[in-house]
Amino acid sequence: MTHGRVEPIVIGWTEYVDLPDWGVKRLRAKVDTGARSSALHVEHIEELPRGYVSFSIVLHRAKRDRRIPVKARVVRKSRVRSSTGHHSERYFVETTLRLGPVERKIEVNLVDREKLIYRMLLGRAALAGPFLIDVDRRMVLGARKKRRVKKRKGH
Repeated sequence: MTHGRVEPIVIGWTEYVDLPDWGVKRLRAKVDTGARSSALHVEHIEELPRGYVSFSIVLHRAKRDRRIPVKARVVRKSRVRSSTGHHSERYFVETTLRLGPVERKIEVNLVDREKLIYRMLLGRAALAGPFLIDVDRRMVLGARKKRRVKKRKGH
């Protein structure tokens, strides 16, 4: 008996996530419990009137033409310390995160992660609650579906 406790959802140290507000599906994300906030790789950040920003989400590290243009309201602008210890001023915007069966609003900061493998870092604030991280596994919730190969007649 769980007495009101929710059974944890096991995730790996990397997972595929969706950002449905922006039409993003199966974006590779790295779980980073050392980071409080989540970070999203974007390019061409432009401040717009009335508290908005526009930017391009770069979906794939190698296929750089795969991108989605977005306009979002700025929730806040804040100083963030990177893993290398450098501080920078970043825009924070809100969007919906879908990770397995969980869908919730999260804050993400917009940053250039061009040299890094994962397009997104999921910080503690986005993972709070039902998630349990298995550091030995990857893509637990979004394992790639194996393609079925059709056998051709006569071969």
